[in-house]
Amino acid sequence: MPSTPEAARRLRGDSRFDHASRVIEVHDPYTDSVVGSVPMMTAGQVRAAIEVAHAFRPRLTRYERSSLLLRAAERVRAETEAIAALITAESGLCLKDSRYEAGRVADVLSFGATEVLRDDGQVFSCDLTPHGKSRRVYTLREPLLGVISAITPFNHPMNQVAHKVVPSVATNNRMVLKPSEKVPLSALRFAEILHDAGLPREMLTVVTGDPAEIADELVTHPQVDLVTFTGGVSIGKSIAQRAGYRRQVLELGGNDPIIVMDDADLDEASTLAVQGSYKNSGQRCTAVKRILVHRAVAARFTDLVVDKTRAWRHGDPRDPAVDMGTVIDERAARLFEQRVDEAVSRGARLLAGHRRDGALYAPTVIDRVDPAMTVVREETFGPVSPIITFADIDEAIAIANGTAYGLSSSVCTQRLDHITRFVSGLHVGTVNVREVPGYRLELTPFGGIKDSGLGYKEGVQEAMKSFTNLKTYSIPWSTA
Repeated sequence: MPSTPEAARRLRGDSRFDHASRVIEVHDPYTDSVVGSVPMMTAGQVRAAIEVAHAFRPRLTRYERSSLLLRAAERVRAETEAIAALITAESGLCLKDSRYEAGRVADVLSFGATEVLRDDGQVFSCDLTPHGKSRRVYTLREPLLGVISAITPFNHPMNQVAHKVVPSVATNNRMVLKPSEKVPLSALRFAEILHDAGLPREMLTVVTGDPAEIADELVTHPQVDLVTFTGGVSIGKSIAQRAGYRRQVLELGGNDPIIVMDDADLDEASTLAVQGSYKNSGQRCTAVKRILVHRAVAARFTDLVVDKTRAWRHGDPRDPAVDMGTVIDERAARLFEQRVDEAVSRGARLLAGHRRDGALYAPTVIDRVDPAMTVVREETFGPVSPIITFADIDEAIAIANGTAYGLSSSVCTQRLDHITRFVSGLHVGTVNVREVPGYRLELTPFGGIKDSGLGYKEGVQEAMKSFTNLKTYSIPWSTA
């Protein structure tokens, strides 16, 4: 391992600041035009970034951390249109979704600024038992000794980054972040906003490159204390195997159902189903991936979903009237096309959509879907609404729990007894009643079980806990 000065020299001369070196071109999914490029860093340059971050010792006070996060939030709000245009250019998300994402990023920063100021310690009196003592035990949270390595996906180019970076800043940690090579520009802009707001550069370094070349360094470097990853199950499990004896926060995929009971408000439920399926082009781990509907209301509900799907405007993501842009690339759109074709060949009925033009895939509804079909057995990460019918609440819960995933869910019913059954019976991290599976605040706990994650939660508050070491200390305490 090189010494810290050597690592610093290598970092200053790395390809992030040398645009004559190898680059990754970033393409607009709608036009396929090049919208920017980022350096293709080497494993050695990533290693140097980790070493420089590790050598730095943050000394920001709570006030200073809170203030710079608030300044960054104000900057994001002031630049919403520019940020939305950047997100749309590199991801193909429509402007409506990109503007919403920019607002969420500002919320993450604001919540982080507030949480920094909270006193997170606890006090335990020790004279609670016959053999106790006149002492008190206190707790405090300290930054990790090593570096946090963060790897983010393509589907929320800036907000996924914010959910890693803000808790790191709030807890006085150092982070080396690798955004998806498909959408790195938003991550770099977010880092620039934070640095301009006063964040020392050593506390956040963005590295870009081919995952096959640099990801292993981010996961196995001995100076990395924690790996936080959001993305696919197979990659998450590979990280878990490679990371070894270090903390891991893995937020993986979802196969989230919306469950519509026979007493549900069908207009409300169908609106939620459509929004949950197509917002963000269906590319959310908490998007509606399966629509479970009671047989008694299936026909009417399906008609409503089809009508609302046909009204969902899709096309040029830069058109402010469009409700849905492209998916991330043509390869992804072809996968959805293939899965729907397979389902139809096995007895499903195509009711709307299923038209593809490059990375543009129309919002699609199929019914008569069997839970064993690939389109619902696996996570279909795009704008597909597969409808499955059930006879009663027991069958609904069994179908909902019948996949490898356990992230979130939505329940549409008016009955409290049904609500309590679902809350207790669904094997997921979240149950949202009369709301889309993805509903949450940026502050609140978020995460899943089974193949959706190890049970550790994200969200600003929980991530800050994950990013710290809890220390206890005790002192004598007189009760006289």
